[in-house]
Amino acid sequence: MLDENGYRYNVGIIIINDRKQVFWAKRNGKDAWQFPQGGIKKGESIELAMYRELKEETGIGNADVEILGRTKTWHYYDVPKNLIKKENRSFYKGQRQIWFLLRFNGLDTNITFPQSKESEFDAWKWIEFSEAPNMVIQFKKQVYCSALLELAPIVFESSKLEDIKIRLSL
Repeated sequence: MLDENGYRYNVGIIIINDRKQVFWAKRNGKDAWQFPQGGIKKGESIELAMYRELKEETGIGNADVEILGRTKTWHYYDVPKNLIKKENRSFYKGQRQIWFLLRFNGLDTNITFPQSKESEFDAWKWIEFSEAPNMVIQFKKQVYCSALLELAPIVFESSKLEDIKIRLSL
């Protein structure tokens, strides 16, 4: 589902563990890492899309997470033209995302990827909260920083929050 400007409606998912580390997933067959994310289907609520994408991409069910917060506004990024399929270049620009922050209450063994070529991810790990923007593909860096900055006050006390804000500043 695209908006009038060519941005796909999408949810981004930041999962945090009890050590305040975030879930980081490796794209299937590639040396590229990211947070889970996915499109919102026509007629689907943002929250239902988030739960569906979470289950499809990571195997994590609703019972294993708790919603701590979400971004108040849409965050956008453009996909470089050379990464857009030729037939979509005239109308597709990138992603329009609402980001969710989830607390992971399950066991690491509950994280399972579908075993198929179509699977989004093939590996995962926990990383420090502020590391993700430095490890993601360049065109997503700004949106990762802005989403993490907006959601950081939910996770960190004021003394640690200032350090996180400095690390996430571009």
